Amino acid sequence: MAGHSKWANIQHRKNRQDAKRGKLFTRVIKEITVAARMGGSDPGINPRLRLAIEKASDANMSKDTVTKAIQRGAGELDGANYEEIRYEGYGVGGAAVIVDCMTDNRTRTVADVRHAFSKYGGNLGTDGSVAFLFRHCGQFLFAPGTPEDAVMEVAAEAGADDVAIDEEGGIEATCPVAEFAALKQAFERAGLRAEVAEITMKPLAETEITGDAAASMRKLVDALEDLDDVQQVYANVVFDEGE
Repeated sequence: MAGHSKWANIQHRKNRQDAKRGKLFTRVIKEITVAARMGGSDPGINPRLRLAIEKASDANMSKDTVTKAIQRGAGELDGANYEEIRYEGYGVGGAAVIVDCMTDNRTRTVADVRHAFSKYGGNLGTDGSVAFLFRHCGQFLFAPGTPEDAVMEVAAEAGADDVAIDEEGGIEATCPVAEFAALKQAFERAGLRAEVAEITMKPLAETEITGDAAASMRKLVDALEDLDDVQQVYANVVFDEGE
């Protein structure tokens, strides 16, 4: 089915994250460590760890760094004991925002997150205040020009529950979290490379914002993403391409 254009927003996010490669390394190392601690050190039976290792490979992280992160998570090496925390809040105009963190100091993290919200026109909410506006799912985003029929065929056969094509020809496929690994492998076997392949919190509905509101919201998202303890930020807005 058709959808509104989001490709420029996806590219903006990727470019911003690529520019923060040092922060990307830190996030991936934390993810590997926590995934190994929670599900074991064998990526063959730990899908979360396998995905984290793939992210490390995409970021050109050395095998030695990955191995040490796994060993720390498995308790074989000393290191910080990270815990996962999710914060929910409101941005400009009441936009819903979810902030996923990994931290070894909860007091520091909540203070930093609250400050970022307050500084850029938002406010921190309570647990569950906006999570119902998002769906936890697998998401694949293919660049404009990717063969639509091929994506739809694989999606239909391998566990996707929706395929949407935006105004620029970008293709989005979504699936239940449990089907993510199998669908990712199916796309790869078919020679279809997703620009984004991740387990995410996808907004059930999005609102496009422009002008001053968009500028303020971008500053809020950037400020949250710049925090050392933040792993991912989700919001139910898209930005006008001209912003």
